[in-house]
Amino acid sequence: MLRSTLLAAARSTGARKLVERTPLTRPVVDRFIAGDDVDAAIRATGALVADGRFATLDHLGEDTLGATQADATVAAYSDLLSRLDDAGYAGRAEVSVKLSAVGRSLPVDGEKIALENARRICAAADAVGTTVTLDMEDHTTTDSTLDVLRELRVDFPWVGAVLQAYLKRTEQDCRDLAHAGSRVRLCKGAYQEPASVAYQDKTDVDRSYVRCLKVLMAGEGYPMVASHDPRLIAIAADLAGRRALDSYEFQMLYGIRPEEQKRIAAAGNTMRVYLPYGDEWYGYFMRRLAERPANVAFFLRSLVTTG
Repeated sequence: MLRSTLLAAARSTGARKLVERTPLTRPVVDRFIAGDDVDAAIRATGALVADGRFATLDHLGEDTLGATQADATVAAYSDLLSRLDDAGYAGRAEVSVKLSAVGRSLPVDGEKIALENARRICAAADAVGTTVTLDMEDHTTTDSTLDVLRELRVDFPWVGAVLQAYLKRTEQDCRDLAHAGSRVRLCKGAYQEPASVAYQDKTDVDRSYVRCLKVLMAGEGYPMVASHDPRLIAIAADLAGRRALDSYEFQMLYGIRPEEQKRIAAAGNTMRVYLPYGDEWYGYFMRRLAERPANVAFFLRSLVTTG
């Protein structure tokens, strides 16, 4: 019930205004968001790189409804990639892009515009020697995202995909994408989805995650294990060990289990941190609260202690 309420609030204009205008929210937001601008993102990336971690950076912004805003998002990514290169981080940092942020929701030719904008970002990433991963959004956009992925991989075969284990279709999508050269981030999923397309029970989602993970680990691609769950991380490590895989990585979100992130990196594993930044943080922030009760408890404790 709490998760559903928070996910509904993530789409509520009224709730957004209330949360964004509450000054006590900021200390909590700072746990999950690197900062409002590219300077903050570069500083946060430097801190991750300094202790052996990698990064994938997300310039926050969703449901872009104007071509000008979509162009501004592309420009922001181009600037970010240039800054990462100047700082010497391009070898350890890539970017993650939501197609809704680069025009997919535009009323006319949205998918075409998003494809072209994503292509521009990929070209900028290619120029500095790094990669791009297409973030997955709610289930109504899954086919569109995979269509764009296929188009982009014609010229940029390294473009990464994200698949969400709570969707009932994902095991088959894993089979389709577990081929040589294919980078696939497997996560549980963070949107409110109907029972007709998504598992609702946590146990069922976890079981789906393991099934999908087995498919990816048995394939010839590059699995990216995105989870904070110690049991799932242990299962992934065991599967990789049995198959003697050395081409995979772990991923976690910025601000969640940082000490475990450091431990995994120190053990010789590739540990990549999903690092969001920008002032359009509300939707992302609410989904982080919805994912784990501990995040809500942290939020409430912070409001009390800050106040």
